[in-house]
Amino acid sequence: MNESRAPSRKLRRPKAMLFDLDGTLYRGDEPVPGADKLIEELQSQGVPCWYVTNNSTRTPAQVAEHLHKMGIPATPRQVVTSAEATAHYAKARYPNAEAFVLGEHGLLEAMREAGFTLAEGASAQLVVQGIDRSLTYDRLTAAVRLLLGGAAYLLTNPDRQLPVADGVLPGAGSIAAALEAASGVRPTVIGKPSPILMNFALERAGIQAEEAWVVGDNPSTDIAAGLAVGCPTVLVLTGLCTEQDWRSRCEAAGAMPDAVCRGPSELAERWRQIASQREESTKG
Repeated sequence: MNESRAPSRKLRRPKAMLFDLDGTLYRGDEPVPGADKLIEELQSQGVPCWYVTNNSTRTPAQVAEHLHKMGIPATPRQVVTSAEATAHYAKARYPNAEAFVLGEHGLLEAMREAGFTLAEGASAQLVVQGIDRSLTYDRLTAAVRLLLGGAAYLLTNPDRQLPVADGVLPGAGSIAAALEAASGVRPTVIGKPSPILMNFALERAGIQAEEAWVVGDNPSTDIAAGLAVGCPTVLVLTGLCTEQDWRSRCEAAGAMPDAVCRGPSELAERWRQIASQREESTKG
């Protein structure tokens, strides 16, 4: 990366890395070249890696298995999903509520594990919504009626599009747009760019915001979320952004990263430089 074009704020050696997944470490079922070596090097040097995703469809165990298949070491505990963070938030604020869930396996399991009764009728006091690729008009109607009746509304993530191999699908944010239009109720957003998911990840990692780098490919979600909680941020040009448009995308999102790297190899080199500078200063 041409340093004259990249952000110039100085990065310090991190105590942990918080990685986005799709577009950052892999693209669909294909790993980003060098991602496995980057993670192995960081973890071998005592830098824990955490995987923070807006995707609410899979459980942490399923995400960890997906990473393993691409040669990236991960345990379920290292995976932090918007579904987990939503269930945690709901348990803290609505512990006795029945929940009506529009979502898939990952979100349903997270809510069950948090102790919620999943309601199907008009008794629910809480609507929890993620992406739901089996959504019916009847269930959309039921959610609207609950919201009009005073139910609280939690949204796993605001992404309006879900990238897939042959294009995009309507995302959780598209469903939320329909619910909000019909009910007039705005949801509490849990996933990136909201700070709620990032603070949940930092709490699990046991570190302060300034001690962790947030690494992602999307300025409006990954970088914005990192900045919202005070983390140093690194944009990688492996997904949404290119060398030609990253700056305009960041400016449009109001989220300028602390560093920009073409991919995992360049990020590894940036980390080595910073680590060696710290060692030299310690010796001096």
